[in-house]
Amino acid sequence: MNRSVYLDGAFVPAGDAQISVYNGGWLHGAGLFETMRAERGRIFRLDRHVDRLVASAEKLLAPLDRAFLPDTNAWRRLLNDNGLTDARVRLTVTAGDMLGGVGNGRDRPLTVCATVAPLAAYPRELYEVGSTVAISNYRQSSTDPLIGHKTTNYLARLLAIKEANRSGCGEALWFTPDNLLAEGSISNVFVVRDGNVATPPLDTPVLPGIARAVVLELCAADSIKTAQEAININQLLDADEVFLTNSIMQVMPVCRVEKRDIGSGRPGPVAQGLLSRYREWVERECKTDG
Repeated sequence: MNRSVYLDGAFVPAGDAQISVYNGGWLHGAGLFETMRAERGRIFRLDRHVDRLVASAEKLLAPLDRAFLPDTNAWRRLLNDNGLTDARVRLTVTAGDMLGGVGNGRDRPLTVCATVAPLAAYPRELYEVGSTVAISNYRQSSTDPLIGHKTTNYLARLLAIKEANRSGCGEALWFTPDNLLAEGSISNVFVVRDGNVATPPLDTPVLPGIARAVVLELCAADSIKTAQEAININQLLDADEVFLTNSIMQVMPVCRVEKRDIGSGRPGPVAQGLLSRYREWVERECKTDG
């Protein structure tokens, strides 16, 4: 358990942290979160995570003043208080006290909580032999106002992963009602064909993943041709390579979609190269002074 957490501007022993039972996150799942990765005591792409959170809060909850979020010094203290340098970091913002009902929610202050935990990395063998994913039975609709935002209303995603785990798969891929690839339950998806990289466009809709953006930057830096375009099931299954991205896994090669091998059934050179370069960028940006 964390030794301390950051709650509404104060550092509180984890066992003493409390929120109201009328909190909108507790009652209605009205909340947002960011999962980030810290190495050497620094959070990779912290500003990008905060930008996404603030934009989603404005659209779904209420305007969020950045002054109410932990700054770099607060994050450093939180990591130090918990004895961590490499960590899984979470920032959660929920609708405030809703005792008076759901109306006028934008007038209530938001609850801000930051926590850190030891970084539990994905097993090395998944990067060496590739992961296996399933196709979710659920569909991702453009009419869902929560899609494209990282909300605490996460039960459907967890159910999809649970079903995938039952069949020996580590992730579940979501398609739209029009049978176009969207994203994973906890990841963005990329396919590689003839050395070119493609991923579903944001208006599919999909989450504007921070790691997704890093990979597109890496491809541009390395002159790898990219496209954000519609991808159907056949294009997924016939790809030379498939890989997943999120801030904790970084770049995860996919060797199999259920019982169907992808390409050679082994991690391909594009995914492996991007993973190596991604780790270089993390090391560079999280390098400590001196």
